[in-house]
Order: sequence, then structure tokens, then C-alpha cells
Amino acid sequence: MSCIEGKVILITGASSGFGMVTAKQCVEHGAKVVLGARREDRLSDLCNELGNENAIFKATDVTNKQQVNDLANFGIDTFGKIDSLVNNAGIMPLSFIEQGRTDEWDSMIDVNIKGVLYAIDAVYNHMIERGNGQIINISSVAGKRLIPGSAVYSGTKFAVGAISEGLRIESAGKLQVTCIFPGAFETELGTTIKDTSMLEYLASEAKYVNLAQPAERIAEAILYALKQKPGVAANEIVLRPTAQDF
Repeated sequence: MSCIEGKVILITGASSGFGMVTAKQCVEHGAKVVLGARREDRLSDLCNELGNENAIFKATDVTNKQQVNDLANFGIDTFGKIDSLVNNAGIMPLSFIEQGRTDEWDSMIDVNIKGVLYAIDAVYNHMIERGNGQIINISSVAGKRLIPGSAVYSGTKFAVGAISEGLRIESAGKLQVTCIFPGAFETELGTTIKDTSMLEYLASEAKYVNLAQPAERIAEAILYALKQKPGVAANEIVLRPTAQDF
């Protein structure tokens, strides 16, 4: 029997990338999943693939607090509980500060920071009242160090690390808290970069080319964190391709 069998796991950003692959692996190990993302058609297809008895979804914009609360309540109403949250939703429109792409900065703050906080808030009291729970936040190696053009994105991902540590301290003895810092893996994050000067810079830097490894490697790290027994948590996991030197 898998040690996550029977768990109910809420995953944000579940329509692609880490979230989608994690949902598949969780169901393979006998868990139930509650999936949220903005692209309803993709969520519907994924739930049909996983089986409607194993997976449910609700179209969710994590910048909308009520929609995040509705997603959590939908999971609790359907499956009776939420054991774990995988706080995965995020965007990465890298740009140089001189470009002044303030709308993108606002979006990153709303999704990468507020969205993480809204999801934590949506499940926190439920988990505390039950006496246990698990929150896994997805940061980035950009939350450990910067590259040119990552100042605002890195700022949001440093914040995810700080929020995770604060949550760990405040919920000590009650919740299992993990922050995962992925390097270059295959997701759709790169498609959110619209600054042409940033795209040209990335294309010109050989060290940024052909680095990405499959998203499954991060899903496996998430599964590792989910499998930790009560009383212990993998607080931080940093995972990079071996070819990544930054």
C-alpha cells in the first residue's frame, strides 16, 4: 500500500507542467486529487483521463481569493477532507527592469505571492482543526539566486521561500511544510516571457540552452515530500539538472 493512498491532495496550476504530472502520479499511488487552474478544458480532459472518482476540478484563478476558497470547499464537500496542498500555480514573464513592464510585475506578485497565500489560507484552518495537514509550496532556484532579467520573478520566489519558513515556524508540531526549488525543467513557464530583449538575451547565452529536464523529476520530488510520515517533513528540496550551473 502506498503511504499516500487515500489522501486528498489539492493542486493549483494543474492544467500543465508540474501540476498536471503530479496529479497523474498522485492518482497512480491511490490518492484523490482536487485540481484548480484557469484552463477548464484541460482540467476536464485530465479528470476524464484520471477517472472522475479519483479527480475533480474547478476552474480557478488563484488571484481571486473567493475562487480559491471555492476550490478548497469543493474538495472538502466532495471527498470530506483535504490532506495536502501543492501550491504550484505560477508565472515567469522575465524582463529587464529598464523595460518597465509593470503590468507583468503586478501579475507575478498577484499569482506567485498572493496566489500562494490565498491557497494556504483556504486550507489552513481545516488542517489545523483536523490536527494534521501538509503544505508544499513550489518556489524556484530563482528564489535562491538571480540572473539578469529575473529581479521581480526572483523577488516573488524568494517570498515563497520566506512564506514557507514562516508557515513552518508558526505551525510547528501541526503541519508538514515543504518548499521545493526547481531549476530548469519542462513546463510552459517560458511561454510567459514577452520581453523581446529578454528572449534575445536568453537565446544568446549558451548556458541557458537545452538545459530542461522532464517535469516528472519535480513531480517525483513532490511525491517524496507527500510520502513523509506525520511528525517529519522535508522542509526544502532544491532540484536542478546536472548541466545547470546557476
